[in-house]
Amino acid sequence: MGLKVVKFGGSSLADAEQFRKVAAIIKADPNRRYVVASAPGKRFSGDVKVTDMLYHCYEMVRNREDITEYYEQISQRYNGIIRDLGLDFDISGELDYIRNAILHHSGRDFAASRGEYLNSLILAKLLGFDFIDAESVVFFRENGVYDDEKTDEELKKELKNHEYAVIPGFYGVMPNGTIKTFSRGGSDITGSIVARAADAELYENWTDVSGCLMADPRIVEEPLPIKTITYRELRELSYMGASVLHEDAIFPVRYAGIPINIRNTNVPSAPGTMIVSSTNEYDTERVITGIAGKKGFSVITVEKDMMNSEIGFGRKILDVLEDNDMPFEHLPSGVDTMSVIVATSYLESRRDRIVASINKRVRPDSIVIEDGLALLAVVGRGMVKSKGTAARVFDAISDADINIRMIDQGSSELNIIVGVEEHDLEKALNAIYKEFVK
Repeated sequence: MGLKVVKFGGSSLADAEQFRKVAAIIKADPNRRYVVASAPGKRFSGDVKVTDMLYHCYEMVRNREDITEYYEQISQRYNGIIRDLGLDFDISGELDYIRNAILHHSGRDFAASRGEYLNSLILAKLLGFDFIDAESVVFFRENGVYDDEKTDEELKKELKNHEYAVIPGFYGVMPNGTIKTFSRGGSDITGSIVARAADAELYENWTDVSGCLMADPRIVEEPLPIKTITYRELRELSYMGASVLHEDAIFPVRYAGIPINIRNTNVPSAPGTMIVSSTNEYDTERVITGIAGKKGFSVITVEKDMMNSEIGFGRKILDVLEDNDMPFEHLPSGVDTMSVIVATSYLESRRDRIVASINKRVRPDSIVIEDGLALLAVVGRGMVKSKGTAARVFDAISDADINIRMIDQGSSELNIIVGVEEHDLEKALNAIYKEFVK
């Protein structure tokens, strides 16, 4: 096996004991050369993530509150890790600088990013690795969009100067020198970026679960792990709520053809889940790869006789959504009806304006907006080769006495999207899981 990039999440680096587990994993394989670290996560139920504590410090300063005592808790957290690891390492200067920067309004992103920064310094010291600050190799454009070309170019150059290194996740730098973070969970993205730049043979993403599961364990009891999943399948499941990996972390390695291995820091012997570009293998017994669902959708239903013969009818409705900066999810339609599925959150403050605009643009016979819809996705590369998969999905939902509000199946047959009432989502997910996993 060639070079590996490894990323460890917040739960994997929450305290000194977890640091030791991480160090043992890294040292067990000399091919694990580049490490991306998150900020300390929760050590126990009711604990607070360091990133959230840093966000809170930023808000306290904005509200002109004294952060002395609260910031001391953050300092104690890091100094406790260093002490418990037995390291001869003094970060008091770094902690003082960060506190003063927050006090002088250095920015919300700067404050949040320091969790990864400090954790990476400690991990590099523990491992004896070099430290590469993400702000010197991860770049954003003026508009705040990640600059993949510049980052890949500069990061490739920098990595050649380090045989082994630790890089903080979650953040980079704007053209004006200020810190910019990815969205929460963005350390997954950094890991993917480093894997691409290093031309890694494998990107290992270490977390607190033994890979991706076929369903949400909070809804389905003890769902089975997924051995192998394609990037496309994971993208579909992530969009519908599966949360093992940040969905944007897929793209850098997908384009480079680098597989991702989701592993469990607390059970390092478990093989986890392999995420690959493509594979012809699938579970012939279960057919599907996984199921996921999400609440919070609304249906805009427009009815008009002979709409199918009216040129530009659908475009006009979509123009209304575009004018209101609203994306849409699906477009299930009939001869005289057109339905648009949108996230309910986008309708707030826009609902009346959208209805009025659609009435003006297409003069429908009726327009109705219904809330309370949930969408669930049944995903699997094996569905295209297995007859009757859709029928099994619909029969399982029907047998559970659940009304289907919407059906959408793409021509690739990679997934089947079903809309149900929000209060039926958990019941529907369990029914489908039991149908395919017996």
